[in-house]
Amino acid sequence: MSQFENDDIDSFFAEMQDVKPIASDDKALLHDPEKALAEKQKRAARQLSVREKLANPLSMEGVKPVPPDDFIHFQQPGIQDGVFKKLRLGKYPLEANITLSGKTLEQSRDLIYSTIKSSHERGVRAMLIKHGTGENSKPFPALKKSYVNHWLRELDEVIAYHTAQPMHGGFGATYVLLKKHPQQKLINREKNKKG
Repeated sequence: MSQFENDDIDSFFAEMQDVKPIASDDKALLHDPEKALAEKQKRAARQLSVREKLANPLSMEGVKPVPPDDFIHFQQPGIQDGVFKKLRLGKYPLEANITLSGKTLEQSRDLIYSTIKSSHERGVRAMLIKHGTGENSKPFPALKKSYVNHWLRELDEVIAYHTAQPMHGGFGATYVLLKKHPQQKLINREKNKKG
């Protein structure tokens, strides 16, 4: 190292001898903790809102009105005609009922979704939804019946449905057939092995 470089280093250290390290409490805050907390709360509220929407995927748009005295029905591909006929004739034991009388559309939507989900979990196969004919409902007749017809097609658990027989409510009610819960399939297999 040359004498010139040594002099530079010596003068540098001479200049720096009075310099003291910055105390840790003198740090500049790059973010405001209160602002960060507020942002976190906003994100959590947005996520909750999204989860609530996802919690009930039944849509309120694109519903086609059906006349109060029309049959509504649906059969997923692969469902045997004999199974569908048995449902149509009201021959399945009805293990759950939903009554929409006195409920708003939003309440009806939530009730249908939660009841079908919980019924499927419990192994229920057939149920009845009493929606009424809604001949004087607004903004169009058979409002709830039309929404039920729309919503049931959106649920994976529903494999078929049909307007009920007169003894169960006729045009004001719908039979719903749910797919077997995977756990129920295992129970049935075990029964068949033993039998």
